[in-house]
Amino acid sequence: MAEIFQEQESSSSSSYENPRQAARQYRKDGPVSEFLARLEHFTWANYTFPMATGGLALLLSEQTQGFTFRGLQTIGTIVYIFDLVIFVLVTAAITYRFVKFPGTLKASVTHPTEALFLGTSTLSLASIIAGISRYGIPACGPWLVTVYRILFWIYFLVTFAIAVGQYSLLFTSPLLRIQDMTPAWDLPIFPFMLSGTVAASGAAAQPPDQALPMIIGGLMAQGLGMLISILMYASYIRRMIQWGLPSPNSRPGMFIAVGPPSFTSLAIIGMANDFPQHYNYFGADTTTVQILRVLATSTSIFIWSLSLWFFCISVIANLAIRKQLSFHLNWYAYVFPNVGFTITVISIGKILHSNGVMAVGSAMTILLVMMWIFVFIRHVKAVIDREVWFEGKDEDVYVNEKNHAHVKPIKSGSDIEKEA
Repeated sequence: MAEIFQEQESSSSSSYENPRQAARQYRKDGPVSEFLARLEHFTWANYTFPMATGGLALLLSEQTQGFTFRGLQTIGTIVYIFDLVIFVLVTAAITYRFVKFPGTLKASVTHPTEALFLGTSTLSLASIIAGISRYGIPACGPWLVTVYRILFWIYFLVTFAIAVGQYSLLFTSPLLRIQDMTPAWDLPIFPFMLSGTVAASGAAAQPPDQALPMIIGGLMAQGLGMLISILMYASYIRRMIQWGLPSPNSRPGMFIAVGPPSFTSLAIIGMANDFPQHYNYFGADTTTVQILRVLATSTSIFIWSLSLWFFCISVIANLAIRKQLSFHLNWYAYVFPNVGFTITVISIGKILHSNGVMAVGSAMTILLVMMWIFVFIRHVKAVIDREVWFEGKDEDVYVNEKNHAHVKPIKSGSDIEKEA
């Protein structure tokens, strides 16, 4: 295992020695051959594209928004279908990479940088599954309710196995050092955590005897994900205190830290609203649901404030180096984590019957749509300009977070005493 990581520290999985050699070879082979050859660098991070698009589809649903207009559901449906197409194309491309270039699959799940983005593939699925409740079930009938339930439990089990297995691999990597800590370290647990969001989206459509187990499973997953995220936050904040903010091209990923508290708040509210009035476990269900909603709302506001703090820190950090940024696929972190952030604002506004809060959520929605369009255009430009899917440009290259101009200078004890 150590030998694998040592090899990856010095180079990527490409067979070319340098980008210029690769560019010359690509031009020689022709456009189609060039495109297929570039797929050697089609990393797991490409799933951030359908992940963000699926999140946007959820945000644009009439059921999500506080204020709606005629045609909003149609727009959301178009975005959702587009997300399905993107997911299929990305899956086909990464499958081609693993088949055409032997060894890249094993390298991708053990590489200290690329492996962190493995979770974006299942995060994309979470958006798709949750979207079924918004766009599929209302149009297709009860059979899709059963499909949703089956997909939920498969997703629950698979993402838990990935979270345990991937962290077990990453913890043994000699290249994973605390100075390289970014919120991307939270990605392996993120998909399992979103089981709570998937449960909150679809439990209301389930029969009472099926809804309650889904809510309990979702609550457990959301709780575990949030607790592990808090532990990761401790390392992340320690890393920033000691070494400063991440390198410029890693800073878009700082918005990942916004996600866990936001989606936890969203899931808690959703599951409390969907609690089935059927069992009378704690007395009259009408009273139980009322108590649950009060607790869920209070807890969600309490937790959401952490998202607000991370959001503000991330905005300041990115604005400070805006002229130094070059496109990377982590730019989609400008969108997806903030989807949860925005939906939570809208959900809180609905519960409190506050038109002002819901209006803020609507304004945030417009800004997120604009941001998605901007990132999408930059993504297309980056593909054309060989800024992605190219030798040395993707997540299959190890990034040393201490090797950039913004790292805090290390001072000895005597230097600190002199300054004091």
